[in-house]
This record gives sequence, C-alpha cells and structure tokens, in this order.
Amino acid sequence: MKNSRPVYSTETGKLCPGCGYSVNACQCKKGKLNSEGDGIIRLSRETKGRKGKGVTLVNGVQGSEAELKALGKRLKQICGTGGTVKNSIIEIQGDVREKIKPELENMGHKVKLAGG
Repeated sequence: MKNSRPVYSTETGKLCPGCGYSVNACQCKKGKLNSEGDGIIRLSRETKGRKGKGVTLVNGVQGSEAELKALGKRLKQICGTGGTVKNSIIEIQGDVREKIKPELENMGHKVKLAGG
C-alpha cells in the first residue's frame, strides 16, 4: 500500500506523523513555539487523579518546551515546591496560585485565576 505508514511502535510507543520518530524524540517539532491560546495565562487548582493532593496548573504559556521548563523551574523555586511540565502545562505542587500570579504579572503576562 502506498499511503500506509506505522502510527505506533511497541518499542517506542506513539509515532509522530510528520517525521516518523517517537513523539518524545520528534525531529520536526523541536524549537517550534506553542502558539495555542489567547495570550492569557490561566492558573487553576486540580486534585483529580492525585489522591486528594492539589496541584496548581499554569495553562496558556507560549514558548518552546525548553522555555516552559525554565519557567517551571523558576516558579518551583519561588514556591519552594516540586512540579513538572506535561503537555505544555506547568504543574506546581500545592495551591500556590497567589504566589505565582504576581511573579507572572511582573514578567509582563496577563494572568487570570481560573477554576476553584
């Protein structure tokens, strides 16, 4: 078949449709900016799937994966907690929205508190 290509590999998992590498080692997305969103960073709190432990989600940050990781590191240091970056969303442990909001506003971002 001319139009067939693998979409999943048991070795690496899901494959990128553009370059054929695994999604984690994608060659065509490196360095591209995350252009989704309306330019507003939304801070929300979530406990779903975390056994009641709350995390603060930072949504809508535009930038490359490296820039998101650097911002995540800075926010974790400010709050004195752990966290991670998953799917272009920064997760910070605990309900620290009030600490993060002024810091992001000082950096020149529009910030809204979202959710409960």
